[in-house]
Amino acid sequence: MAELKERLLPPKPQSAINLRDAAYRSSASGRQPFQGMDVLGLKKRGQGLRSWIRVDASGNSQVIEVDKFTMMRRCDLPARDLRLLDPLFVYPSTILGREKAIVINLEQIRCIITADEVLLLNSLDSYVLQYVVELQRRLTTSGVGEVWQSDAADLSLRRGGRSFDNVFGSTSPDYLPFEFRALEVALEAACTFLDSQAAELEIEAYPLLDELTSKISTLNLERVRRLKSRLVALTRRVQKVRDEIEQLMDDDGDMAEMYLTEKKKRMETSFYGDQSVMGYRSTDGASISAPVSPVSSPPEARKLEKSLSIARSRYESMRSSESVTESIEELEMLLEAYFVVIDSTLNKLTSLKEYIDDTEDFINIQLDNVRNQLIQFELLLTTATFVVAIFGVVAGIFGMNFSIPLFDDPGAFKWVLLITGVTGAIIFSAFVWFFKYRRLMPL
Repeated sequence: MAELKERLLPPKPQSAINLRDAAYRSSASGRQPFQGMDVLGLKKRGQGLRSWIRVDASGNSQVIEVDKFTMMRRCDLPARDLRLLDPLFVYPSTILGREKAIVINLEQIRCIITADEVLLLNSLDSYVLQYVVELQRRLTTSGVGEVWQSDAADLSLRRGGRSFDNVFGSTSPDYLPFEFRALEVALEAACTFLDSQAAELEIEAYPLLDELTSKISTLNLERVRRLKSRLVALTRRVQKVRDEIEQLMDDDGDMAEMYLTEKKKRMETSFYGDQSVMGYRSTDGASISAPVSPVSSPPEARKLEKSLSIARSRYESMRSSESVTESIEELEMLLEAYFVVIDSTLNKLTSLKEYIDDTEDFINIQLDNVRNQLIQFELLLTTATFVVAIFGVVAGIFGMNFSIPLFDDPGAFKWVLLITGVTGAIIFSAFVWFFKYRRLMPL
């Protein structure tokens, strides 16, 4: 990671102009490496410019500086969607499908995905750099695979055979549209980051909880309290990502909105189709701007044009519905794979929380046992104090200022002491038997 930062980030930027020149300078391999920006240069005062990392469909990356309104016009996004990507605010994880873009806010990955490019807020975070490098690697690898696939398809057509896609009825998952590949890398980065944090929490939690069960102390209780607060915060973040993926899987309309490449192709097809119809009308000598009289147009031509338009609309609607169904299936399979991963992470955290709850219950049981033992000892001590108080009562009675013949007997003191002691022992034994009979203490 240190070598990656040294390669991507300049040692000390001189000015924004030098950074911009360095960002657009081509490397020896022909690709344009992006250069990191200083934290103070992320947003210029008075201009509202932000530094973005742009990755196109070919895997080339560069750093651009665009203000908020230009980005809104470029991606056709409202201001509230761009506000989700603002690093100054903390928003929960969100995946939004818009008309021309997908807005992603997953942990450290905050980006805008279009049909042709990915725009990320330029950051010095290592996970953002890893996301860019991994996306470039997959785009380059997929580009080589698409060339191989096209060559294989040409070869199969020359031999007169069928391709594997026609035999099995599905394409390889490695050749997803550009926006799905970028979304997959973002989901993978977020799930990997959350899973690594859950693993670190597990490694720290289990020895601490075992130590707490063997030795209950204030220091260990404080450490467990901090651990539980971290666990609750991480569980909330993982639960939010899981709910966002599940909500997206349950809504077919949102998944259809995220198929940007297909929508772009349909728009281009409709645009070129309108141009061809206008050209066909112009070749017939009719003016496009002037209205055509129904008397001058032959009825056969009008019927033919109407039937052709109806057939073309039906074909386009059928093709769009089939493509939307296929895209929903592709995206649903992609989301389902990462839903399983994030659900496994949530299960880990849930198991850890249950282990903490079990440890707390065990500690409470131990403390209750110690408290019960103290209560039993206090009960015995109170009973013994009552028995000893009998001697005090007897001594108080015989200490009064009166004379009786018993005081003249030399052996009277022994008999009084003996009778008082036996009486106290009998009373104490009676109390102990009563406690045992009522099961107030295990004797």
